[in-house]
Amino acid sequence: MSADDDVLAMPLAFSGQRLDWRDLPRHVRARISELAGASVSAETDATSGFSPGFAAVLELADGRDVFVKAVSPDQNPHSPELARAEIRNAAALPPEVPAPRLLWSDDDGEWVVLGFEVVHGRSPELPWRPDDLGEVLATIGRLADAEPVVGHALPRTDDRLADDFQGWRRLAAGPGSDLDALVRDGGDLGRWAVEHLERLVLLEQDSLPACAGDALVHGDLRADNVMIDYDRGRVWLIDWPHASVGAPWLDLAFMLPSVALQGGGEPARIFRDHPLSVGVSDDELRACLAGLAGWFACSSVQPAPPGIPNLRAFQRAQAYATLDWLRAT
Repeated sequence: MSADDDVLAMPLAFSGQRLDWRDLPRHVRARISELAGASVSAETDATSGFSPGFAAVLELADGRDVFVKAVSPDQNPHSPELARAEIRNAAALPPEVPAPRLLWSDDDGEWVVLGFEVVHGRSPELPWRPDDLGEVLATIGRLADAEPVVGHALPRTDDRLADDFQGWRRLAAGPGSDLDALVRDGGDLGRWAVEHLERLVLLEQDSLPACAGDALVHGDLRADNVMIDYDRGRVWLIDWPHASVGAPWLDLAFMLPSVALQGGGEPARIFRDHPLSVGVSDDELRACLAGLAGWFACSSVQPAPPGIPNLRAFQRAQAYATLDWLRAT
């Protein structure tokens, strides 16, 4: 196994620190039961994803089910804002988008609570199976044709990423220890990034115009944000706090580094074989990959955020997978 093989491996665990039903304050549990319209009789915890807090399917006393998320700043100071964004974004999704419907929500200024319809399916099998990946890629293609509802409040993708896509500039201006960490942890890919830092900065500066467009963008597609229901012939795309309006091919490009990490194949080939890549120039693709890799790389050398101790390892792996694709493009 080469050094690059070592860094191009998805961390085994990538979930946040979850709360159980009994961990929620009594008034939050009471409010959830009130909003759901029945008392809670059982819970099935979610086991994937990065967000801390509470996430579970709740079985209600009247036989119905509801998927509930609940979070406060005590779990992570930024998670309530993501939950509020998900409430806003749910209202922007047209009916044809395969996303669980938001049934109700509540925000008391501290705890943000969301109740979704329960959708059935399973996570993709990993390493990715060709049939699972094909279904997901087809769904991404259909998503690119969807338009947010009239009057939506979604941000533009280039605006949403304006601060994130400055990673290489921050690394170039920051302490040398951050660049040393890239070399130490990234092997040949880390050394390549440091040797080509000036070029990466220039590419990154072109990324935001390439992200612009009018399509609905999920913005955070990975295997843990997908559920496949073959019985109903449907793929569900879940967790929408990062949704925006931008270039129709971004979800495809931004998902493929994680697909490569999880045994799904070569991202360059998958991207160019997909209809969404038609008309996307190599310059546009390189710019957006540079922006994405820089955000992952810069984030990965920061201290671990509260409640999500394994996020940095995931971001580090994503950074090197994206760089591996960019280096060959």
